[in-house]
Amino acid sequence: MSLIKSILVVFVALEFFYIMYLETFATSSPKTAQVFGMSQEKLAEKEIRTLFQNQGIYNGLIGLGLLYGLIFNPSIIIPILIFIILVAAYGAYSSNPKILLTQGGLAIITLLLYLFNR
Repeated sequence: MSLIKSILVVFVALEFFYIMYLETFATSSPKTAQVFGMSQEKLAEKEIRTLFQNQGIYNGLIGLGLLYGLIFNPSIIIPILIFIILVAAYGAYSSNPKILLTQGGLAIITLLLYLFNR
């Protein structure tokens, strides 16, 4: 089971690296516009672009934190997964209910495995 949990943590980290890519490097791309339900024109505005790029760095650091946990300190994995789920829940409440599953779904599954398969 440990291998499966590790693979899922890597997938969650990759998800957050992808979000970072969309927000930081492909800010006004058609894919970013589709994922976030915004127009490319809106995403190209300096203020919006700056906010997205800053947010992207946070998402990248979440991914790095998960990988760091896998390699050096497994005790931080559960708190980071809980953080991801709480942020996804807030996003679902404040913005779009599907965020709970799109951003938090894999983290929820991974957390459940960590909690119930020790």
